[in-house]
Amino acid sequence: MAQGKDVRVTVILECTSCIQKDINKEKASTRISRYITEKNRHNTPNRLELRKFCPYCYKHTIHGEIKK
Repeated sequence: MAQGKDVRVTVILECTSCIQKDINKEKASTRISRYITEKNRHNTPNRLELRKFCPYCYKHTIHGEIKK
């Protein structure tokens, strides 16, 4: 039944405030909070942004979808 692309895709969410703090530092920083989740491609065609807890900032921040 499914033709071509799957409807549900796995996405990676990354803390936006950790990225802004590490702008002048090394790009491959290990202190960036990341979450893995799924989204429905038809219902959410744009990039996903959720408010999640960041253990490095020690508060709830916006986590945005990144490319794989």
